[in-house]
Amino acid sequence: MKWATRAGVHIDRAACAWLVRRHVDPGAEFVFVADPAAVPADATPFDMRGVDLGHHGGDCTFETILRRYELHDPVLWKIAEIVHEADIDDERFDAPEAPGFDVILRGLSMVCDDEQVLSLTGPIFDGLYEHQRRALLLNRPPA
Repeated sequence: MKWATRAGVHIDRAACAWLVRRHVDPGAEFVFVADPAAVPADATPFDMRGVDLGHHGGDCTFETILRRYELHDPVLWKIAEIVHEADIDDERFDAPEAPGFDVILRGLSMVCDDEQVLSLTGPIFDGLYEHQRRALLLNRPPA
């Protein structure tokens, strides 16, 4: 399936692409557009103004995708808190990791194209998932 989002990927779009590939559509292909009118007819748009899979009710797009696809994994919801604070920074959640993720994604977007950002951040989100999974199992940060 084809998925489309705005060009110039940052934290929410990179995290959503990882979420889609790992938990919604393993065969996902991503298209990056400068203009929402350029979204291919066969693509599912996300993190764009006015689309179903965007910011809604104070949620970032990552949270919206979790709700729309009924993904109830508590590890994904912990990651959603980090993505939310890195993207929106409204202090809804205690996510001390968020500023670091924001800086990393901003820097990557300065030196890489969108495909490269997704390629580099996939393993980072895999590692974040494993770290948060172990923290939930141990009820403390893993060593």
